[in-house]
Amino acid sequence: MDIEITFINNSNDMNNSEVVIFQKNVATNFESTAIAWKVIKNCGRNWSHKFTYPMSFDVAAADSYGNISDQQAAENGQKWDVVRSYSGDILQLDSESASSQNEIEVKNDLPMSAIDAQIYKSGSLLALKTGVAPSEKAVFEFKPEIYVGVNAQVEEGAVINSAILSDIDQKFSLLGITKANLIMTGGGTGSTATPFKFELIPTA
Repeated sequence: MDIEITFINNSNDMNNSEVVIFQKNVATNFESTAIAWKVIKNCGRNWSHKFTYPMSFDVAAADSYGNISDQQAAENGQKWDVVRSYSGDILQLDSESASSQNEIEVKNDLPMSAIDAQIYKSGSLLALKTGVAPSEKAVFEFKPEIYVGVNAQVEEGAVINSAILSDIDQKFSLLGITKANLIMTGGGTGSTATPFKFELIPTA
């Protein structure tokens, strides 16, 4: 079931800060590949922004020729292959399962050249593994949790560098949640300024 989340800006922010939401691929070194899944911009004080966190994923791949596959609905436990067919490079579901039922695998079965493996959620890039060499695979695993923080240097769908990641440490479990408010407080200027703080409050 999809989770409906409403971001509410109850802060004293005076800098039109941007809110970054992402997940970590726990199957690999996330610091090199964490992607800004959602970036909420221009949401003023006492305004709100509603978005959906779907439980489903989509998988895609890009080859070294600049070709990008369409997004295919994927599930945990599946293995996907990029292969050379009579029509060119294609992404197809393997008859074998992934090594773990908690993971999605994307294997490069091309005779030569690397690929980029991509995972999407709700049409937005969630995770990326670049430079997957022939016969190698990218492995993706996500816990039902999101990370939330404030930063003005991240674009939606872009890699978050390690320096910024170190400042985004507020984590929220989505287990058992179907609807919730994500409330931001803090901010301000001068001696009265306080750090931004987030709270996830179930509403259903």
